[in-house]
Amino acid sequence: GFWLVAIIGVILVLWFASLQVDDLTLANQALFAAVGSAALGYAVGGRLSQTLGGWQVICWSLVMCLPLVIWPVFDSWSTMPFQVPFRAWASLLYLCVFSQLIGFFFWYRGLALGGIAKVGQIQLLQPFFTLVIASILLSEPIGLTAVIFATAICLVVWISKKMPVMRVPE
Repeated sequence: GFWLVAIIGVILVLWFASLQVDDLTLANQALFAAVGSAALGYAVGGRLSQTLGGWQVICWSLVMCLPLVIWPVFDSWSTMPFQVPFRAWASLLYLCVFSQLIGFFFWYRGLALGGIAKVGQIQLLQPFFTLVIASILLSEPIGLTAVIFATAICLVVWISKKMPVMRVPE
């Protein structure tokens, strides 16, 4: 029951995403790979947060990512800081501290309390929240296709919330 509905939700999101691109370029493939990687990270992080706590999970994740980003940062550092306006740096700092760090404290706590499968279904709605925010902030149009898919996915998430999930014993 639950897993079938969850798979339908994923298929709907992928179908909607595929309608938004003309062809599957390398950049689009990289984006899909990033989404898959993030999903795996959420699942593993949610499981870890049951024992470590959400704040430790995100902090250790950031420490483990440091070796991957240190070279690109230093490579571009010589000219970059002086070309970027202060407002951009302030925006980046806000995103780093609140969206990435503090936001994940609560996200992983929610995954630990509510269960990865159930709480993770909320992520299916993220592309549509992004469209609404882009419409409000940037006056981006929201097409009928987006409304239809968003409605279908909201229905899928609502149905999945009503279904039981069998937890696998550890």
